[in-house]
Amino acid sequence: MKTTFAALLLTCLATPAFADAPLIGFKSTTLPDAHHARPLELAVWYPANTTATPTLIADSVVFIGALAVPDAPPASGEHPLVVLSHGYGGNWGKQVWLASALAHQGYIVAAVNHPGTTSKDRSPQAAAALWQRPADLSRAIDAVLAQPKQFGAVAKNQIAAAGHSLGGWTVLEIAGARFDPDLFSRDCGAHPKLGGCIGYQEMNPAGTPDGKARLAADLSDKRVTAIVSLDLGLSRGMTDASLAALRVPVLVIAGGVPSEDMPAELESADLAKRLPTASTRYVAISDANHFSFMSICKPGAVALIEERSPGDGMICRDGEGARPRAQIQKQVTALISDFLAQTFQR
Repeated sequence: MKTTFAALLLTCLATPAFADAPLIGFKSTTLPDAHHARPLELAVWYPANTTATPTLIADSVVFIGALAVPDAPPASGEHPLVVLSHGYGGNWGKQVWLASALAHQGYIVAAVNHPGTTSKDRSPQAAAALWQRPADLSRAIDAVLAQPKQFGAVAKNQIAAAGHSLGGWTVLEIAGARFDPDLFSRDCGAHPKLGGCIGYQEMNPAGTPDGKARLAADLSDKRVTAIVSLDLGLSRGMTDASLAALRVPVLVIAGGVPSEDMPAELESADLAKRLPTASTRYVAISDANHFSFMSICKPGAVALIEERSPGDGMICRDGEGARPRAQIQKQVTALISDFLAQTFQR
């Protein structure tokens, strides 16, 4: 009875508030890349035409997943597309809460695992190719557009990109922001404790002349028409000129809990000040920290994480006195939904 109750509790936690809404579908695949030896794990959530029983996606002993029907036929009609980019050391499963919520609202949502910077793939060589991250999202867009019978048809000029942490940097780059490695290195001399500086030094993407040039190049994809940044890093290396000239609307959401390695005033707030005022919205959530934008942890998760990796249990904690993470994420989802609806004029 105890085991059955626990399973029921976790299923309820994974079930969105819109339980009466139509079911959503889910497909995962690997995109081959014969030219660059960079295969991509792709996960897609989409409005579906099905009455089948859903299963938990991205559910683990630590994180709560979300319900969807694997390989369900897509719903008819056209739908906006949102591509998601995870942070350094994360994976597509860490944003299942957002992907599921947006799919229930009628969006097709595609996420990738960026090689070299995922929880199960920490290859230094692949991570150093930081300029490949925006291209990964472009490949995800290509894959969804090419398979309307698999994922549903994408509405014209309605493609957004959303990213957390290093994923926030990734989506700004795909929108047209330009990164200056020399500028960033100088800034890290003044702010050496920033998490972005520490991670950047580990990856060393500008360690060769070719890498430096690729990192500073135009990495944009003109199909992307809206951007959402969730507590991003590395933004201080983006040039003022490229940010001021950004052509698409941007929603910048920051964790407002004071932080030494990811302070809003030096990252998200600083970024928002350099973006076009008329097309930028900035929101700092006072009780959210950097990890509030990751999946909700299960009861007992902190102990499991600490046993395997002491100190990492912090990924399950939000700000002191914070609302439950589910409530914070409900606010984040509402902010994103309103922003995209206004941008796409749905």
